[in-house]
Amino acid sequence: MSRNPEKDVPLLLLDWYRTHKRDLPWRKTSDPYRTWVAEIMLQQTRVDTVIPYYERFLERFPDVNALARARTNAVLKAWEGLGYYSRARHLHEAARIVAGQLGGRIPSDPDGLRKLPGVGAYTAGAILSIAFGKRAAAVDGNVIRVIARLFAIEDPVDGGKARKRIGALTEQLVPASDPGHYNQALMDLGSGICTPRSPDCPACPLAAACRAREMGLQDSIPVKKAQEAVPHRDAVAALIRNNREETLLIKRPDRGLLGGLWRFPGGLLAEGEAPAAGLRRILRDELGLKGTPGKEWLAVEHGYSHFSVTMHVLSCTIRGQLTDAGSCVQYRWVGAKGFSRLAVSRLERKILAALQSVRPAGKPIEDGKRSSKRVP
Repeated sequence: MSRNPEKDVPLLLLDWYRTHKRDLPWRKTSDPYRTWVAEIMLQQTRVDTVIPYYERFLERFPDVNALARARTNAVLKAWEGLGYYSRARHLHEAARIVAGQLGGRIPSDPDGLRKLPGVGAYTAGAILSIAFGKRAAAVDGNVIRVIARLFAIEDPVDGGKARKRIGALTEQLVPASDPGHYNQALMDLGSGICTPRSPDCPACPLAAACRAREMGLQDSIPVKKAQEAVPHRDAVAALIRNNREETLLIKRPDRGLLGGLWRFPGGLLAEGEAPAAGLRRILRDELGLKGTPGKEWLAVEHGYSHFSVTMHVLSCTIRGQLTDAGSCVQYRWVGAKGFSRLAVSRLERKILAALQSVRPAGKPIEDGKRSSKRVP
């Protein structure tokens, strides 16, 4: 074995990959659209979680033109439960650009790809190498870990110095021949063998070239900066029903956290604010309504990427007309079957599942008679 990783790594990895590659649906095609969808879904999401979403999504939107023609709610509904919904919105927006401005052809150059919403350096490199066979690096978390150990990089990998060095080294290692398989092999290695904890060094095809293993540092590399504690917030949601036993939902703004999804009325509580008082405030400020909170039916714990929340769910009656809130707020009265057609977040699904066991029966209210807002 030579001590020249730039020469040895591609050959060793590709040889290992031919025998050990994972059988994944997006590896059975070279269609750029399907590669693109897979890579967007795989961002910050486990492979086994992605597979059923990928297959259902492509059955619903088999090509870029079908996705471009779709309504936003249909795209979000197909993405429901996968999380990080900005990925779906960006993918949909980019599909419309490809279909409307690029003749339905996905760019095959880095500059063209990077101009599309939601396509960063990693996604562009993956599409270029896998779908178009071009020599380009695709640097994700798995690749960062493998390269950091391979070259014994002891600087924090979430710092600029180490990221720059890892990016340069990764670019150098990509072979001109079979770059797509090489990048996928590197991802598989990081996912299955060069894992964050307890890497399986005896099974690694790069063990003889790995400087971290040689130095006994494989368990301490990669180094990351100390993480700050995830903040916790309390929030409140209103269970408001009309005399048809329909439930009031509000649409989130298209931009921002969980943009475009539907939710129960409510929001974050101020420090030390009681759920009932906070709900009255939020209904007044958000919808221009006077609300009378009732019983707290349940509290649901939920975690996002940057904070966690305890959602207090209260029954509530309201006075006034929802139209007083103005055109900036979209709302719907939703029947039992309507929930299956609207895109909601995992937190709303948790609340709905918990409510099935308590079946609250709040006092009916008289608003919500506009049939155009109903989802039966």
